[in-house]
Amino acid sequence: MQVIETLAEGLKREIKVVIPASDMEQRMNERLAEAKDKVRINGFRPGKVPVAHLKKVYGKSIMAELVNEIVRDRPSAILSERGEKSATQPSIKMTEDEAEAEKILSAEADLEFTLSYEVIPAIELQPTSGIKVTREVVEVSDEEVTEQIEKIAESARTFEKKEGAAADGDRVTMNYLGKVDGVAFDGGAAEDAELVLGSGRFIPGFEDQLVGVKAGDEKVITVTFPSEYPAANLAGKEATFDITVKEVAAPAAVELNDELASKLGVESLDKLKEIVRGQIEGQYGNVTRQKVKRQILDQLDEQYKFETPQTLVDAEFENIWRQINTDLAQSGKTFADEDTTEEEAREEYRKLAERRVRLGLVLSEIGEKAGVEVTEEEMQRALYAQLQQFPGQQREILDYFRNTPGAAASLRAPIFEEKVIDKLLSEIDVTDKTVSKEELLADDEDASEGSEKAEKKKAAPKKKAAKADASDAAEGEEAPAPKKKAAPKKKAAEGDAE
Repeated sequence: MQVIETLAEGLKREIKVVIPASDMEQRMNERLAEAKDKVRINGFRPGKVPVAHLKKVYGKSIMAELVNEIVRDRPSAILSERGEKSATQPSIKMTEDEAEAEKILSAEADLEFTLSYEVIPAIELQPTSGIKVTREVVEVSDEEVTEQIEKIAESARTFEKKEGAAADGDRVTMNYLGKVDGVAFDGGAAEDAELVLGSGRFIPGFEDQLVGVKAGDEKVITVTFPSEYPAANLAGKEATFDITVKEVAAPAAVELNDELASKLGVESLDKLKEIVRGQIEGQYGNVTRQKVKRQILDQLDEQYKFETPQTLVDAEFENIWRQINTDLAQSGKTFADEDTTEEEAREEYRKLAERRVRLGLVLSEIGEKAGVEVTEEEMQRALYAQLQQFPGQQREILDYFRNTPGAAASLRAPIFEEKVIDKLLSEIDVTDKTVSKEELLADDEDASEGSEKAEKKKAAPKKKAAKADASDAAEGEEAPAPKKKAAPKKKAAEGDAE
């Protein structure tokens, strides 16, 4: 077998592989000899079929099997022998001429095919001693724990029917019918709908106009849908709602005690406080980690400058670009609304894609050299988490991860990446700094001068999906995770509870 490099341009490689017809014929004859005692052909006793006859009957099919096996197995072996790693699955080209293919199957012509691929560049790891990060820490106060418990207690709050006018905090039970230009619209009607005044659940102005209503009242209120309302046919429109008040109920007092804890499924108030404190600390801890991780990635981005495989960059860009366009379509916005143009956005998001790929390769190299591994148990936990996110779709999710090439890598990659970050945190200079929760949660995009996110802030739509620093290329090209089913549509009168 001859392996001839025909292209070595940057990271691009092209390899011509030639296997002489005589070698192919020899392999075919060996297969025929192995099959001689197993084949049953009318007119011949078992094991007595002449090889020449076997070749005439089965030669081409066996040769086709050999060709498929070689094309399937040899590329990875060739790359391994060359000490190269391909960024993606190599592209394989063979003759499409039927006459030439017939000669190959008849062992009258050499088998030739071409491998085209991009190599993953060699990465010389830099010392981590120069990386310094500030880890912001929030001390959770007793007051914050109590405040959070009071919010949780709202779910256990009871309401008592009352006579008289509804006040802020009261619960109003009502029927309503929404109209635009006098015509009822889809999703604008409900019966026995319950609304706690002041909760902000419904569109602006709706709840304010219910203050003072009494059971049995009929009222028409007028509101204007926000200009960014998800339903384009209602966005910015003035609407009326015919209201019939069924009941007004006042909230019962909520006391923070063991009885409340019991209603929430916890044995005591002290235990509830302990749980809530842990949850708050966990939430702050997640934010702290993401900010520390961003600092690490920004400094790695400054440390490592090398050519990235364009196939990976293209794939990452397409993922980002698809999400950006989906977000714009769902919000009803254009690039102009985001103070940019499509051309400028493409340029900036391509820079982001390149950064993600480069950092992914760096983290992969760091992890590989450090012996970082993802265990089967960790993979199982990640799969279970996916199943929990898609209730009712467990079978489809399992089938997806079993049958989709690269799907398992989409579970492994983020676990691997976080373990590499943990490894780096054990080596770099970390300074803890106590801050308020407001400081911790403040947007720090502009604080990191080296961050490309600060550079792209004006030039591209401000979408969370594209701001994530986690590198989707850490484990090579990955398949996207299955999409969730669309959430049930809210009634038109209801706003975003968040």
